[in-house]
Amino acid sequence: MSSPAIDDSTYRRTESHISLLTLVLGAIAAIPVAYFYGWRWGVGLFIGAALAWLNFRWLKQGVDALADASTAQADAKKASVPVATYFKALFRYGLIGLVVYVIFKYLNVPVLSMVLGLCALGAATLVVSVHSIFRSAE
Repeated sequence: MSSPAIDDSTYRRTESHISLLTLVLGAIAAIPVAYFYGWRWGVGLFIGAALAWLNFRWLKQGVDALADASTAQADAKKASVPVATYFKALFRYGLIGLVVYVIFKYLNVPVLSMVLGLCALGAATLVVSVHSIFRSAE
């Protein structure tokens, strides 16, 4: 029994918008923060947004790999998933934490600014979601 093919172009476009908007919002927010609080805070905010973007990309790649493996092995009794997929899923947060620590330790960028920059992904997702809701109402 096979399921009908799903047109995923809308989902791919939404993922692309979230990805791009994460970096754009991080850059836009970093400029006034750098002006009012100093360049280290602005750099930290942008670094956090860049890490959020990287996290989103890795998450997307992991989900895509799992989806591909599940559809390719739909008739198999026991599906296997590439080890690299598990590695990316488990260690992406550890790598982000390590990068934040190294930047904090050696560049003296405030950790709070990087953590706030990580929120750019949530802000981008919210903006794209609200835009999609208003667009579908038209």
